[in-house]
Amino acid sequence: MTGNSVLSIILLSIVTIIIYSISAEKTIAIILPCYNPPKGWENNVLETISRLKSRINSKLELIIVNDGSTSNVTEEGVQMILDSSVIKTSIHKMEVNKGKGAALRRGVMECSSNYIIFTDIDFPYIEENMVMLSNELLKDSNDVVLGHRNYNYYEKTPFLRKIISKMLRRSLKFFLRLPTDDSQCGLKGFNEKGARIFAQTTIDRFLFDLEFIKKASKSKLKITTISVELRPNVVFSKVGLKILFKEFGNFLKILIKS
Repeated sequence: MTGNSVLSIILLSIVTIIIYSISAEKTIAIILPCYNPPKGWENNVLETISRLKSRINSKLELIIVNDGSTSNVTEEGVQMILDSSVIKTSIHKMEVNKGKGAALRRGVMECSSNYIIFTDIDFPYIEENMVMLSNELLKDSNDVVLGHRNYNYYEKTPFLRKIISKMLRRSLKFFLRLPTDDSQCGLKGFNEKGARIFAQTTIDRFLFDLEFIKKASKSKLKITTISVELRPNVVFSKVGLKILFKEFGNFLKILIKS
């Protein structure tokens, strides 16, 4: 074999390794459902994503789903995010408000990444929790990673939300055999197996989380949890009685199917 032949083989091997490394690069999509967000949300999203980009050991993609917002979402604000060069970004609009579950399913449908993390548009949990969750998610031993709020969380929550959340957690312990008693934490992640299960959920509003965890557990996906901490000065959205009654009906449906 001539020297030129050996050199050609070496160069070909190097190119093959580079191409494989690029194709095998793991990508995490951060999906943010958006409904009547707080003023200045655009800058907050860009600043937070910029910081996370330097801390998360993976290529990132940002997917925002506008769930029929009627305030604080402008064409200028949307274009500002799309024009930024922080990470690959797409924004999708639902013509009418359908609920967080429906918005997230739309985001999952639009996603091409290996992994997905979703949270709220105001990033209610400290950034360290996003980093911790991404680290757990990138491990081959986990299909689904769930945020878990400790009871210090309730020191910062409105009275009605606190009562509802505690009642639900006790119900989960008593009625359902799940890998967590905190189905409603607004920070979760999953791989492609989890994404396929998430796409099968049908609940549009708050209890989509519980439906997903129930389905993932029944499908024997590998599920783990991380402790999360609420950011200071988080503003909680109000929950109407009509929605509460509907979600109670959804809880009964999940309970009956279990």
